[in-house]
Amino acid sequence: RPWRVSHVSSGLLEMGIRGVTVSDVRGYGAQGGSTERYEGSEFSEDTFIAKVKMEIVVCKEQVEPVIDKIIEKARTGEIGDGKIFLIPVADVVRVRTGERGVHAERMIGGLSDKLPPVITIS
Repeated sequence: RPWRVSHVSSGLLEMGIRGVTVSDVRGYGAQGGSTERYEGSEFSEDTFIAKVKMEIVVCKEQVEPVIDKIIEKARTGEIGDGKIFLIPVADVVRVRTGERGVHAERMIGGLSDKLPPVITIS
């Protein structure tokens, strides 16, 4: 739901997730697209409806917390709340420096640097 993007992005920012790409896209799912009415008749001029796609790349340890946060902030309980697709990323390359992997993924100078480090206890 396009109007939930700001809720989701704010929730992710609170977690220290800063790398989010949002795209306006068109498509249809369970809703079946849009139907228009004109002079008492129904017709479908375009079966695609406006949607928003958010792309977020996180490390493996962040996947479940990010999913939980997206669901918490985006869910209305209605058809059209969206789906989350998990796609593995083979590598990350920062074009400016040529850094790869964790070094390229790390964004320095933002909220994540101001938060206390997370301590994992095994």
